[in-house]
Amino acid sequence: MLTKGDKTIADCLAVMDEINEIELGHIGFKDIGVEKDTLRLLNKKIKDAGSTSYLEVVSTTREAAQNSIRLARELGVDRGCGGQEMAFAAKVLRDTGIEYLPFVGAPVGHPTKLEGTGERIAADCSDAVDSDCFGVDLLAYRAVDAEPLVLVEYARRALKGGYLLVAGSIDCAEQIEDIYHAGADGFTIGSAIFAGKFSKGRNQIQPQLTYILDTTSKLTEHPRLSTG
Repeated sequence: MLTKGDKTIADCLAVMDEINEIELGHIGFKDIGVEKDTLRLLNKKIKDAGSTSYLEVVSTTREAAQNSIRLARELGVDRGCGGQEMAFAAKVLRDTGIEYLPFVGAPVGHPTKLEGTGERIAADCSDAVDSDCFGVDLLAYRAVDAEPLVLVEYARRALKGGYLLVAGSIDCAEQIEDIYHAGADGFTIGSAIFAGKFSKGRNQIQPQLTYILDTTSKLTEHPRLSTG
C-alpha cells in the first residue's frame, strides 16, 4: 500500500515509478491523502505495470464509504476494500468487474481500531459470502476485543473459499508467517515499509519490498499449518 498513517502518500506517483521494476503483483492506496486526479494517475500506473490495484476506504461513516465505492468505480480499480456497504457496492459495482471486500467487525476512529469478537467477525464474514462479495478486509492487528490470530481463524472458517485480506499494522516477518498459517490469503503493509521496519539498516523502499516478497515466497513453498 502506498500509504502512511492511513493516508495515500503525497509522492505516490514518484514512489510508484521507483518500485515499478520490482514487479509487485498487488499495489493499493487509500481514498484520502491526495487529490482525485492523482489517484486516477496512480491507478493507471499500477495497472500499466500489470499489478492488481486496490482502493481502501478510510472513513467508517456510511455516506463516506458509499462515496468511496463510487470513487472505486470512477477510477476503475480492480478491488475496493473497506466500508460495510455490501448491498450498495453490489449495485454500484455491478458489471464493472471490480471486486468488493468489506470491513468485518466494527472499525472505529482514525487511525482505525477494530471492535468485535470472533463470533462477530464470523457472522460478518458469512454475510459477505451471502452477499457474493469477493472476500473481506480484516483489521486483525487493530483488534481491541480479541487476539488477532483468533479473528483470522474465525474469518477463515466462515469465509470458506472467499478471499481473506488482513490489513493494518503488520510490521514484521513473524506476523506475515502467523497470518499465513492462520488462513489469510493476502495482507497489506503501508507505514511499516516507509519506516524501514523489515530490512534492518536498509531504509530504502526497494529493499523493504524485496525482503517482504522473499518472506512470502518462502512461506508459500510449504503447506499451511492450519487451513481453518
